[in-house]
This record gives sequence, C-alpha cells and structure tokens, in this order.
Amino acid sequence: MKASNLTWHQTTITKQERRSQNGHGSCVLWFTGLSGSGKSTIANAVSGELFRHGINEYVLDGDNIRHGLNKDLGFSEEDRTENIRRIGEVAKLFVDSGKIVTTAFISPFQADRDQVRKLFDDDEFFEIHIDCPLEECEKRDPKQLYAKARRGEIKDFTGINSPYEAPENPDLVIHTNQLSIQESVEAIIRFLQKKNLL
Repeated sequence: MKASNLTWHQTTITKQERRSQNGHGSCVLWFTGLSGSGKSTIANAVSGELFRHGINEYVLDGDNIRHGLNKDLGFSEEDRTENIRRIGEVAKLFVDSGKIVTTAFISPFQADRDQVRKLFDDDEFFEIHIDCPLEECEKRDPKQLYAKARRGEIKDFTGINSPYEAPENPDLVIHTNQLSIQESVEAIIRFLQKKNLL
C-alpha cells in the first residue's frame, strides 16, 4: 500500500547555492550502451579526471547498484524499467546535491531513458551513447557474459536475446572502438565545458 499522507519538505540549502559554493554546475551523464562497450570504464575515467580538478562527482554503476539498492530486481523488461526508474531518482538527488554524476547502465529501452530525462531541468540530463559494435563487445566480453548468453546460461541478455534500443537523439556519442579511453574522456570534458558546467 502506497503512503498518501506525504508532504514535500523544502530544503534549507538550494541546488543553486550548492552549485555556487562548488564553483561548477551539476548534471547527470547518462552512459548507455551494450555490455562491454566501455560504460563503466569511461564513467570512472571521467570521474577521476573531474576529481583531480576538484569537481564534486560520483559514479553510479549498474552492477554495483544491483548489489544493494536494486538487489531485489531481475532482468525482465518490467524489472529493467524499475531499475532505471530508481537510478533516475537517485541520480536526481546527486544533481540536487551539486555533483556531476556519471551513470553506467545498459538501460536498453528508449522509453525508460526518456522517463528519466523528464525528472531533470534543462541541461541537467545528458544521454551519452557509448557506441561499440556488438561484434567488438563480444570480443572484449570482460565478464564472459556474451559467452554464457550464447550457451543459453543467461536469459534476456541485451544484444543477444533481448533488444537494445540505441538512443534516438543522444546528446553525445562516444565510439569506443575508435577512441582511446583518454580521447573519450577529453571529448566528454569538452562537452561539459561547452555546456558551461565546468
């Protein structure tokens, strides 16, 4: 049963005040792409670069979140949608706190990503497609997930027996089969600078 006797309580310190104190903007960089495309690697590399320059940042990683907050969810379409809904709400809290948050989630469905975008004000949510061909992702297969999916050991695996809907209008595309990690990070930092967030 959902609670009905709730009232939103305004915080004493505003998002704008936190941003002003930090000396930079806050937003979510929503990395979406196939397993093995490099989402977590790029998210952590960007986070490290921001940290070295004194920027308040945090990484929300798909596997890590499923160890805690979303450990009750599986990989059905309904559970994937709920997984992304929860992450969107958590990411919004981080943005409100004045941080630049990078998220590394396959988030295979466009409708789910669009719903998350609606949680944010303009220039707070940026959908970044970590684009890498399926064949290359399978070659990398760092967690041996594609091999298991091909053997039928994993059901509903994105790209094999569950669809991935590439972003229709991403804010940025990073081709990780063409760019090095450092080149990818530099492209994302330039993007943040162009948006006047740094």
